[in-house]
Amino acid sequence: MYLLIIILHKEEYLDDVLETLVELGVDEAITMEVESLGKALAYKVPIFAGLRLGIESKPYSRTIFAVTDDPQTGRKLIEMLRKVDIDLEAKGVARILTVKLESIYGTPEEITEI
Repeated sequence: MYLLIIILHKEEYLDDVLETLVELGVDEAITMEVESLGKALAYKVPIFAGLRLGIESKPYSRTIFAVTDDPQTGRKLIEMLRKVDIDLEAKGVARILTVKLESIYGTPEEITEI
């Protein structure tokens, strides 16, 4: 099992990323709104306010955590989205990490109503 972590800086691609994950058979995922340390300092600590000049985007990003059996899911996601002109590897768009898991405990929450 692998943990796929997608840090998505361009939130306008969130729906496309989630839909593509489902196409790849990834149905156990969660999303979170997060902010980087640099952005947190720039926006919340007055002494670092000058850092805002170097920050072009909003202070928050989306992070997607997904469990998958395929260590190539991140690469497949990138390739599929390129076909619809979304380049996750372009500067400032996303960062994708795959981490091998030794064990997983518990079961995912079941969604009964949408």
